[in-house]
Amino acid sequence: QVQLVESGGGLVQAGGSLRLSCAASERTFSRYAVGWFRQAPGKEREAVAAIPWIGSGTLSADSVKGRFTISRDNAKNTVYLQMNSLKPEDTAVYYCAAKLGIATMDGHSFTSWGQGTQVTVSS
Repeated sequence: QVQLVESGGGLVQAGGSLRLSCAASERTFSRYAVGWFRQAPGKEREAVAAIPWIGSGTLSADSVKGRFTISRDNAKNTVYLQMNSLKPEDTAVYYCAAKLGIATMDGHSFTSWGQGTQVTVSS
């Protein structure tokens, strides 16, 4: 397993932007596929986006396509989630997670999870 720390959450007005970061201490982090997930109060966890350990082929939920972009900088052991045109319904705790193997939107296949960062979008 790898330890993950999210940062970059906060309060933003609708239409604004935030960039979340997911940092890992492991040098082998570059070998992990990483996903971003979110959970709003009273709702089930939802997959947001995922990125493979190398190459293209990112995945994203329909609800965020065209607004959110996942990327990674393996030299910095960090994965980012750029969130633009935020909506109140994007309000949730956002988690990053890592797994070996292919990228997927199935949270059950991820073996390492961060503690989460709160994103609140006001209307």
